[in-house]
Amino acid sequence: MRANWHEVVVAHASACSGELQFAVRHKATNMLRHTLLLAIASLAYAAPEHPILPIGSPAPDFALPGVDGQIHRLADYAASPVLVIVFTCNHCPISQLYEQRIQRLYEDYRDKGVALVAIQPNAPEALRIDELDSSDLSDTLAEMKIRAAYKHLTYPYLYDGDTQSVARAYGPQATPHVFVFDRERRLRYEGRVDNSYRLELVKTQDARNAIDAVLAGKPVEVAHTGVFGCSTKWKEKEAERLEALRKLEEKPVTLDLATDGDLRKLRANPAKKLTLVSFWDTRCDACIAQFAAIEATYRMYGVRGFELVTVAANPPDARAAVAQVLEKQHSTSRNLMFASGNPASLARAFDPQWDSTVPYTALITPDGKMVYRKSGAVDMLELRRTILANIDWEYEGFRQYWAR
Repeated sequence: MRANWHEVVVAHASACSGELQFAVRHKATNMLRHTLLLAIASLAYAAPEHPILPIGSPAPDFALPGVDGQIHRLADYAASPVLVIVFTCNHCPISQLYEQRIQRLYEDYRDKGVALVAIQPNAPEALRIDELDSSDLSDTLAEMKIRAAYKHLTYPYLYDGDTQSVARAYGPQATPHVFVFDRERRLRYEGRVDNSYRLELVKTQDARNAIDAVLAGKPVEVAHTGVFGCSTKWKEKEAERLEALRKLEEKPVTLDLATDGDLRKLRANPAKKLTLVSFWDTRCDACIAQFAAIEATYRMYGVRGFELVTVAANPPDARAAVAQVLEKQHSTSRNLMFASGNPASLARAFDPQWDSTVPYTALITPDGKMVYRKSGAVDMLELRRTILANIDWEYEGFRQYWAR
């Protein structure tokens, strides 16, 4: 299920056995629609494929690698009177908004004897590339390390994506999904962190309420709450990813000539979309080296109205060589090549500050502002984060996450 214009709402009722998952296409700035999503989360549901660990169950064991390079085991936290396990991930925009809330939970309760551990449950090979439309990274352990460093996350962040054995034992339905265990490691609460991913709409601190009750030796008044976020990506979805990739690579590849006037028009961005323009040349090793990552970026964010235009700086008589590279890369974006053998003139038509050397990459906002300009190989994470900071998000908090 795609994370981009969707919120996956997963709920369960204690009197029923199962789940109800809803993918709701929405703009998320509308409070009414937000309220509707939470109302949906109170409904009962059909039997789940991956059942949630029942309240009162002992904590399933685990031994998982963390972003700190260490193996973390359940026994490592035996001295803590409360253990909080949060299933979360990199790619989900809801999980991203909860990273700092999880960090605050970790910091606020560690001196009270509470151990908090985050686990990434998704199988990276089960993620379609368009499901990365809200992220700079996927969910591998190496990428988790990058995210933890980028956002200064200090809580244990563990990887279960290879086998998903721990995720199958706990049954997280979406990310984030919280499990709170008492001193005997019996499950006392499972559900959401709080009632809204929009910080300004948070009314109930569900996870904190449960932790406080367990610390005080009191019953947890609300032992379950419905979770919302992105559905867990189980390994069984890999076939779906491969089929989506096959369809992408079956799309036709086109190549057109671009004159000075075409390039001036391209710079003006008449399409009024967030547009990445990538100038390259078949004779440029750096261009070829980054071409696949540029194309992957287009596939990641294309579902959000993001556009990519590649422009080959080869002379017109090299059309066959240019087309060969485009076909090999399955470049289904708009593809252009210089219509004349005067690269300096064509370069100036697009950007008077550009000396015509390649690779050259520019990101243009819908109103024509150039917010990224790079001569030479790009830093792909920097580029993707700049794209994400300039997407027309359905909720301002998502843009702010990347703008910082």
